[in-house]
Amino acid sequence: MIKEARSDRIFDIANKALVWFFILIITYPLIYILSASISDPSYVNSGRMWLIPKGITFEGFVRVFNSTEIWNGYRNTIFYTLLGTLINLAVTLPCAYALARQELVGRVAIMGLLIFTMFFDGGLIPTYLLVRDLGMINTIWAMVIPGAASVWNIIVTMTFFRVTIPRALEEAAEIDGASVFRTFFQIVLPLSAPIVAVMALFYGVGHWNQYFAGLIFLSDRELFPLQLILRDILIQQEMTAELMIQGANPEAIGEQARIANVIKYAVMIVSAAPLLIVYPFLQRFFIKGVMIGSIKE
Repeated sequence: MIKEARSDRIFDIANKALVWFFILIITYPLIYILSASISDPSYVNSGRMWLIPKGITFEGFVRVFNSTEIWNGYRNTIFYTLLGTLINLAVTLPCAYALARQELVGRVAIMGLLIFTMFFDGGLIPTYLLVRDLGMINTIWAMVIPGAASVWNIIVTMTFFRVTIPRALEEAAEIDGASVFRTFFQIVLPLSAPIVAVMALFYGVGHWNQYFAGLIFLSDRELFPLQLILRDILIQQEMTAELMIQGANPEAIGEQARIANVIKYAVMIVSAAPLLIVYPFLQRFFIKGVMIGSIKE
């Protein structure tokens, strides 16, 4: 066996210690939220619960599952995520494939226009006026159309197509009489599962956590995503805390604050659960996708 140098051993120990440090930093908030969601709010607010659940109660989850408004927000978020991700993929994948082909006329100019939008944005007011003029205010389309594509994701997907899909394979398909559309849908896409999964994950997480578009474009609570419902719960908690400081009916205000605390952490768990469940199934594609261009055989 080759004897490991002392400097290598020190590096390995330091590296492992650093990895465990980051694991603890990432894991603790998750454990804390999970414990807080089933703990009595009095222990959580007083700081007596910092890791292990105390005064275990499932009242928060019971209230969440019995809340029509929360379930409505949950349904809206799932719908926005699925529809928005499909629209994103339908725009990003063909656009990236077209830009990956050297024979595309005006490819450099198109890329320049796309990259220009990464550095210069019209701003919130022009965006709102555009969405209003398109008649999408207070509709589901305001949640999925304005962000239909990400220039950065288009560039990443284009790089994948150029590096991973052999040009000879496309030329062979063209010789056999396949059109560009048939080549894309029957040859390129089946070989591009990693990047499709990565883009779906990127876009899906973005839609799932989206609240700002709903805050700006939606006024009908029936269309609110789950994140806006959670935001309202947090605002209610802050308002009740201020009212308690002012001494306005402390018993009633205290009960409202307790209920808000009970629901808050339970909603966090319920809202994050789908992503935590889906991610392990996409992890192998995600790892392969983020290594695009790092190794070329």
